[in-house]
Amino acid sequence: MSPSVSDGAVASGEADERARRARSRRILRFAARQLVQLWWFELALPKLGLGGVSERTRAARMQRLASRFRGLAVELGGLMIKVGQFLSSRLDVLPPEITSELEGLQDEVPAVAFPEIRALAERELGAPLGRVYASFDETPVAAASLGQAHRARLAAADADDAGFTDVVVKVQRPGIDRIVAVDLAALRRIAGWLRRVRIVADRVDAPALVEEFATTSLEEIDYLHEAASAERFAESFADDPRVAAPDVVWERTTRRVLTLEDVTAIKINDTAALRAAGVDPADVARVFAEVMFDQVFTHGFVHADPHPGNLFVTPLAGPAAAGDGDGDAGDGGTAWRLTFVDFGMMAEVPGELRSGLRALVIAVAARDGRGMIDAAREIGVLLPSADTGELERALSALFERFGGMGFAQLKDVDPREFREFGTEFGDVVRSLPLQLPEHLLLLIRAMALTSGMCSGLDPEFNVWDAVEPYATQLLREEGGGVARGFLDQAMTSAGILWGMPQRLDSVVTKVEQGRLSFDTSRLERRLDRLEGVARRVVSAVLFAALVIGGAVLLGSAPGLGWTLIGLSVLPLLHALLAGLFARRGPR
Repeated sequence: MSPSVSDGAVASGEADERARRARSRRILRFAARQLVQLWWFELALPKLGLGGVSERTRAARMQRLASRFRGLAVELGGLMIKVGQFLSSRLDVLPPEITSELEGLQDEVPAVAFPEIRALAERELGAPLGRVYASFDETPVAAASLGQAHRARLAAADADDAGFTDVVVKVQRPGIDRIVAVDLAALRRIAGWLRRVRIVADRVDAPALVEEFATTSLEEIDYLHEAASAERFAESFADDPRVAAPDVVWERTTRRVLTLEDVTAIKINDTAALRAAGVDPADVARVFAEVMFDQVFTHGFVHADPHPGNLFVTPLAGPAAAGDGDGDAGDGGTAWRLTFVDFGMMAEVPGELRSGLRALVIAVAARDGRGMIDAAREIGVLLPSADTGELERALSALFERFGGMGFAQLKDVDPREFREFGTEFGDVVRSLPLQLPEHLLLLIRAMALTSGMCSGLDPEFNVWDAVEPYATQLLREEGGGVARGFLDQAMTSAGILWGMPQRLDSVVTKVEQGRLSFDTSRLERRLDRLEGVARRVVSAVLFAALVIGGAVLLGSAPGLGWTLIGLSVLPLLHALLAGLFARRGPR
């Protein structure tokens, strides 16, 4: 290698390193500024008796914060757009002002110049594109923050092996793995800061949240993982004529290049094209909902990003069917099937989650708030610091309003009442230390997209009609378990009653002998906290006294006056900062 080439490579590497450091600093500076504002408005002002100012300005401040982050994400691209999309779905820990502002953040960015895409693809595949593919369209079909897709045609030998010629080739954006590493390092550092702020740490485990996001993001940039997910999805529905997925061309697939069968057809939300093809959009909504619930309750492997760009309706010329399995999609309609693409974001429904969901369904059916809390613990939703008493009261309010209604009755409730209750209940839930595990969050995301898509296809669509058969099935499957549970509980209660006289006698004996003791540790901890509050109140009063005294003396004794005002900083700092950082431990 000549000195000029070597020097150029070194200079390029140094430039890339500087760019990565600058990117990291921008992310960290943004987070630091927002944390300072959070401290001032949510902690400092209430301590100064100005909590009303914080309350009145909170909604506008949250909306501005989300808007500024959205601008940063669009400018930086890469993983930050994924962060915004991830945060937009965190209804469990973020206020609606933030989630609603971020929910429209699209994963659409300018395409990478084709020479860079060609260089990366040829390096990965080990041969020129002209030799690997019969043709390769330089104009991308779609460009996203992590990669972009191009249409191509397989070479004759590969086409014979695969059984098809037309393909879509996904190629990673050059250098995206390094950008992801930089962004994740910055996010982990920010999570460490948040872990030390009590107002945040009491509500969300920020480091765990970042690790969940990191796992999903690293899987998304591994196209071998996506290819395996595509095959697993296809195998799940191999015997279901309603569903199709593209085949993987493994010989032309690497960690950074993915070659799939081109299965593009009518976009699922293109109702005009559906009707022109003889397909009833209402039938598509019904079948789509059924297929999504099959993924949750039957296969345990769910497409977590079912937006219109990843779903097609493919009309069929032959005797294949969708819907009722009789060769028609609906009454007299054209035969068709749903085709899913893009398997980078999938949700697993592991055994413990399925068990928790079953317990949750049974608790809802029985209007059992305590049972729902137990199911939430099994699923992993409740953090250790959760006030279950407050949660039980919130659930009691839920059951009081809607608990006596079946699925069929709920669809007749005034939508305004649902919205009103949703706002109230959402405020209560967000005030609690709840956190949705990543697999459950992806599941909720998938169901939310499904509901929205189906409502767009059919204004009369009712999600309760789609979920009711599965809820009934789960209740039937667990029927024997519920009966056994009642029997076990009865036996346990009988045992407690049988031993009650002996236990009462033991307590009386200990009282008589002076050996009865009580655990006062919880009371002592509460007293410690009250003592800390009292000290901060004293500091605040001392601060006010020093400031007022100093101001009074400025005219007659300026030196002493300014000294008193300067000393007032010490009690002010104590009043503001004492207790700000949480000592993680039992409460």
